[in-house]
Amino acid sequence: MPLTNHSILITGAGGGLGSTAALALAKQGARIILLDKSIPKLEKAYDAIIDANAPTPVIYPFDLAGASEVQYHELAQAIEDKYGHLNGLLHSATEFDAFTPMSIHSTMAWGHTLNVNLNAPFLLTQVLLPLLKKSEHASIVFTSDSFVREPRAYSGAYGVSKIALESYAKILAEELSDAGKIRVNILVPGPINSPLRKKAFPAEDKNKLPEMQEITPAYLYLFSAHSIGTTGQTVDARTFKL
Repeated sequence: MPLTNHSILITGAGGGLGSTAALALAKQGARIILLDKSIPKLEKAYDAIIDANAPTPVIYPFDLAGASEVQYHELAQAIEDKYGHLNGLLHSATEFDAFTPMSIHSTMAWGHTLNVNLNAPFLLTQVLLPLLKKSEHASIVFTSDSFVREPRAYSGAYGVSKIALESYAKILAEELSDAGKIRVNILVPGPINSPLRKKAFPAEDKNKLPEMQEITPAYLYLFSAHSIGTTGQTVDARTFKL
């Protein structure tokens, strides 16, 4: 169990990809901090990990868009009090409303999407960096989207946020590279049978898509010692082999 005693926080841990990653990493011995605004979804992810006889995770209900900066710092303090450090941070929470022309894009939806997909990862990463630096090696992973990695019509705030998130991740990776302790990478899941994909492309035949469990090798690589020294890279989960 290569991730024994590794503490890893996962945002959107109640969602499809977040809960899939949480279970896969927990099975390798990681102590998972499950963060999501939906308590029922958190409890479902928690139960799946317990049923797998993996280390008992921690549930942390948290609204990424609505939380104050003080609450972000309280989260960091709670993790430090329990674990003393942090080995990994997976940004899996994603807000997607609908494909919308910019000319009629709701300002409320614009602001909320940018808060969840861009502002929250920035603030959460910033408050957790001191804990990540306390680990001998730590990993930060940002989740992008193959559909909007290049500007596309009607992708709206979702497309803007993902493009900006990738740029932020690469800037952060370069800033942290000299110290050599924290690696920062981008994961692109690709078209898979996930709740987000169903919402974005409801008419698509999902039977032709890979299941979410099929991309777990990419998560295991990015949070294990195998990826030490790899930073500022984009990993395509569809083609990755551990």
